[in-house]
Amino acid sequence: MVGEGYTVVHRDPVAHHVSQVQARHGDRVDAAVGDARALDLPDASVDIALVLGPLYHLPSVADRALALEEAARVVRPGGYVHAAAISRWAARLHGVLVERLHNPYPAILDMVAEMERSGRLDPIVEGGFTGYTHRPDELRHEVEASGLQLVSVVALEGISFALHDLDDRLADPEERSHLLDTLRAVETIPELAGLGPHLLATGRCPAPGS
Repeated sequence: MVGEGYTVVHRDPVAHHVSQVQARHGDRVDAAVGDARALDLPDASVDIALVLGPLYHLPSVADRALALEEAARVVRPGGYVHAAAISRWAARLHGVLVERLHNPYPAILDMVAEMERSGRLDPIVEGGFTGYTHRPDELRHEVEASGLQLVSVVALEGISFALHDLDDRLADPEERSHLLDTLRAVETIPELAGLGPHLLATGRCPAPGS
C-alpha cells in the first residue's frame, strides 16, 4: 500500500510493532501506539479502515463493539471497514487436526470444546494471548450493530488450510488458478464460512441519505 502511493495511518497497542513499521517505512506511514477502542483520529478522516486484530484480541463484546464503532467513525461516508476474525472452529480444525498442536501442547485437547462453546480463546502456553473466536452469523451481527452496512463475510482460507500440498499448488500457475477459483466460489456460502481459520467482514459507512 505504501509503495503504491497510498497515505497510510497505523495504530497498534504494541510499541514494538509500531517500531517495526517505523523502521521499515519511516515517515511514509503515520505510525503510533494506539487503542482501537479510542482512536486519536478525526471523524470521517480516512477512506478505508483495516481492523486486523482487535476483533480476536478483545474477548469482551463491548470492547469489540467500541473497536468497530471507532473504525466506522473515522471512515468517510461511503467508505469501507474490513475486519478480520478468527473462526470459532479454528482451534480444532487448524490447531488440532492440521497443525497437531496437541502433541507439544496437550492441554488444548481439554480446552477446545469450551473454546467452541464460549468463543473465548484461552492461552495454551504461558504467555499466550487470550482472544475471541467468532461464528459467522455473530460476526455479521456485530458489524451491523456498529452502524455499518454489511457488505460481506467471507472465509479467507476456506479449505485450503488443510491441503498438505498447498505450497506446491501455489507454485504451479495452473493449480494456483484452480485453487483460487474454488476458494472464490465457496467463500461466501454461509454453510461453509466457518470452516477456514479466518473470516473477513466488510462493512460500508452509510452515505448521507442511504
